[in-house]
Amino acid sequence: MQTIRTETRDRVAVIRLNRPDALNALNRATAQDIAEAAEGFEKHPAIGCIVVLGSDKAFAAGADIKEMHPAGFREMIRDDWFATWDRFTAIRIPTIAAVNGYALGGGCELAMMCDIILAGDGARFGQPEIGLGVMPGMGGTQRLTRLIGKSKAMELCLTGRMMDAQEAERIGLVARIFPAERLEEEALSMAAAIAQRSRLSTMILKESIQRADEGSLSEGLLFERRLFQAMFALEDQKEGMAAYLEKRAARFERD
Repeated sequence: MQTIRTETRDRVAVIRLNRPDALNALNRATAQDIAEAAEGFEKHPAIGCIVVLGSDKAFAAGADIKEMHPAGFREMIRDDWFATWDRFTAIRIPTIAAVNGYALGGGCELAMMCDIILAGDGARFGQPEIGLGVMPGMGGTQRLTRLIGKSKAMELCLTGRMMDAQEAERIGLVARIFPAERLEEEALSMAAAIAQRSRLSTMILKESIQRADEGSLSEGLLFERRLFQAMFALEDQKEGMAAYLEKRAARFERD
């Protein structure tokens, strides 16, 4: 894979964007590489969480405009541009985006595809596509609106302005902020804590939270209740509750 580098650290997988000359701009090869890497990690029973990283200067500065500029409507429809990202968002194990520097356009959208966004204190977020005569196309108008509300999403997308990490945390886009030099360490620490939980339980929990974005409250509550009840068929539920009662660390299955 030419556009990313990958590694594993115990039960945590790392996908690191690796196009420094383009500020990690996301081209079609990047989408393919990230999707393939994430799918491979999901199939590995020892991996419990994935962390997506960029560089200190840029998580990803946007989609690759040089690649995109010559394309026409026929090509966009025929090749279904951006559809590859659906494979990444379908990953069932938890994902964390650790954002230092710029996360603009497609970079902001990639961060929002992850389950948790952590930011360095110098990170900058935005959807500036309107300045190019287009709009977000990788989920920006949809995920951003669900995360921060209609008015704020409209303001950011229509003006194209960037916001800092502090504003992003205040409006609910970012979960936590860390000093930039500690961001990777903190993201890996959080991922390791998640990965030590029951893998099946975290997958089920992720699915339930995702459902909250896609249906009514009553449907979501019923879905949550049924999943909760179904988890009592898992050995991990028996082990987790027994460990709590016996005041010891739980020993969850690793599959």
